[in-house]
Formats: sequence, structure tokens, C-alpha cells
Amino acid sequence: MRFVDMELARHLELAGHPDWLADAENHADTIPLGRAGDVRIAVGGGIADFRGVGSPVTQAEGLGLNGPVSEEDLDRMEKFYRCRGSAVFIEVCPMADPSFIEALGKRGYRVIEFSNMLVREISVDGKFPIPTAGLKITKAAPDESRLFAETIARGFADHFEPTEELINTIQEFFSSPGLVPYIARIDGKIVGGGTVGIRKGIVGLFGTSVLPEFRRRGVQAALIAARLQIGRDASCDLAMSVTQPSSGSQRNLERQGFRVVYTRTKFVREWNDGARLAGNSTTG
Repeated sequence: MRFVDMELARHLELAGHPDWLADAENHADTIPLGRAGDVRIAVGGGIADFRGVGSPVTQAEGLGLNGPVSEEDLDRMEKFYRCRGSAVFIEVCPMADPSFIEALGKRGYRVIEFSNMLVREISVDGKFPIPTAGLKITKAAPDESRLFAETIARGFADHFEPTEELINTIQEFFSSPGLVPYIARIDGKIVGGGTVGIRKGIVGLFGTSVLPEFRRRGVQAALIAARLQIGRDASCDLAMSVTQPSSGSQRNLERQGFRVVYTRTKFVREWNDGARLAGNSTTG
């Protein structure tokens, strides 16, 4: 069994960003991210992304895993979000430096969500479940990016109609360099999808979603197995994913050998002058 140490935690927290050296030395540059206005900075040993006010992926990750986060870094991160009209959302690994958590408390951050980090080892001779008859998993074609995003959004949004903003965010985020979207079809009909990212020997399974009317038919299990196979073919020895605690997605991952290695905490700081509190989970 592979144990999670600080070095592995750093890789896990940044596995969703294989297109960018997020663990490099911090720098002052603001990096553009595709759509106009979408930007990223390196800060506190991690990254801070802005992809629109209210976007579920407008948040900071990986901070505090290289030691204490300075007051200057926290000021810079907060300015980065505040000047764009956004509250600050931070996903925090429990292995982050304790002084970072203390600093968040002093600055008025509060906890709004938990998510579980799951991993499983991949062996060269491992076997993965075979999809049921009529179910196929294929890489999304370039002209299917919008269709992929609409399907994922509908799968996430059980109780509300997906917004155009959410669909655009998914299309840009899960189709960015280093992340490859896959589509699930039953008898030719698109029923779900998920994304793969590979970074430093770790295959990340992100954004898995199945349309409500096609659940309990093995679609998510097939999406997991297909992407594990992709990771093995790329010589990855570890797979990771993030889910909501006790969710159906977590159970599906555990059925295929994943285990929870730690629970992340999501913090938010809102501004008294009206910077908007918004954002939805992208786990699962």
C-alpha cells in the first residue's frame, strides 16, 4: 500500500493542472486561461484561478503545502479575487502548514464544504471491468466539446437547469491543454462523460457525470475503468479523484479499489462591500 506523504499530497492537489508547472517557484505573472478574463496566479506554493464570478472552479488550491503562507501572499491572493468582484474560495489539504489554517481564521474565513481525496494504485497486469453491451467510452472529438459540456452540466444539475455560464466553464476547463474529455454512449446516445489528466505518473479522474435517466446502468463504472486503462497505458502507477463525502461517485470509486486518503476543507471569505458568494462543487 502506498502511503500519502507531503510530496505525494502536493502532486495530488495539483494533478488537475497538468498543463502548467504549478509547483514551480511563485512569480508575479498573471497567466491567461483561454477565455477572455480567465486568469491564474501562482501563490503560497499553490495556484489561484479566476474563471468568472460564480464559476465552480474559481478557487485557490495547493496553498500551504510548501510551508507557511506569508501575509504578503494572502494579501496578493485576496486582491486577485476582490478586484474581480469575487469572494475568495480555497480548497485546503489537511496536510497544509498549521499556520495557514490559523491565518485563515484570523482573516474571517469560514468552512462551507468538505470533499474526499481518493487514490488507488495501478498495476501493469490489473484488470478493469468490461462495459455492458451497448455501452461505449470514446474520446470526445474536437467538434463535440460543446455537447460534452452540456451533458456534464446536465449530469451535475439534478435539481436545476444548467446555466450557459456553467456550460461554458465546463467546456473551457475540461477541454484545456493536458485534460482530455471522454464521452459515454449507450446504443449511440450520449449519456455521460468524464475527463482525464495525467501529471507525474498520476492519472486524475475529473468531472464524471451521468445523466439522471441513465444512472444505475454501469455508466460511471465504465467511465472509471476506461480512464484507469488510459492511465495504465501512460505508465501511471496511481489514480486519484475527488468526490463529495458518501456520494454515489465515492461509492463507485471505492468499488473499483479507490480509498479515501484525506478530506479537504473548502473555505470562503466574503467582502462586506458585496463581492458575491457563489460556486458549486465540481467533484465527483
